[in-house]
Amino acid sequence: MFFVYVIKSRNFEFLYKGHCQDLKERLKQHNAGQTKSIKSYIPFDLIYHEQFETRPEAIKREKYFKSAAGRRYLKSKLAP
Repeated sequence: MFFVYVIKSRNFEFLYKGHCQDLKERLKQHNAGQTKSIKSYIPFDLIYHEQFETRPEAIKREKYFKSAAGRRYLKSKLAP
């Protein structure tokens, strides 16, 4: 199983989109500061994820989330 996920910084208006095989472990890595590019935004909460059978499917969905249309989709899904 592969996951596409969106995490949100607790202290900043910052969203990060990524993919992985072990969602729990990946969130631990982000919050431990092991992702240099987003280290200054920790801590993070998982706010959205989807599950896929293959890595190429997950990568395709992650790329969509990073597009303008994907950002609009996430905004509508995550709206209160």
